Amino acid sequence: MTITLVNPDGLPKVDLYRQVSVATGSRLVFVAGQVAWGADGATVGVGDLTAQVEQCYLNVGTALAGAGASFGDVAKLTVYLVDWTPDKMPLVEAGIARAAAKLGVTPVPPLTGIGVAALAAPDLLVEVEATAVLD
Repeated sequence: MTITLVNPDGLPKVDLYRQVSVATGSRLVFVAGQVAWGADGATVGVGDLTAQVEQCYLNVGTALAGAGASFGDVAKLTVYLVDWTPDKMPLVEAGIARAAAKLGVTPVPPLTGIGVAALAAPDLLVEVEATAVLD
């Protein structure tokens, strides 16, 4: 495997992700920010943050597979959340858990969450982008 996920001593242990990834592969895969659009282009889970997080992660999984990669190859995730407040974290965690169960993975690479004012369409609540490393 080209990615080793680490929680170094001296940093907080966070269940949702690991603090560091060490990549040793030679081919990079950059997945554009994935929003809660189904294959038909319609928004999934309008007004439902959990459903939208789930769909974003499923879309990232589909994009990775299209490049011959999987969540096991992801070195870094960035999550953009509209009107973010910390009380929404359980909804995000639930969406990730639902997607993980469907994908059969535990997506815990380093993750940066960023609160934003808006995304590309008014009904979108979250966007997830990924960087993966392959041999």
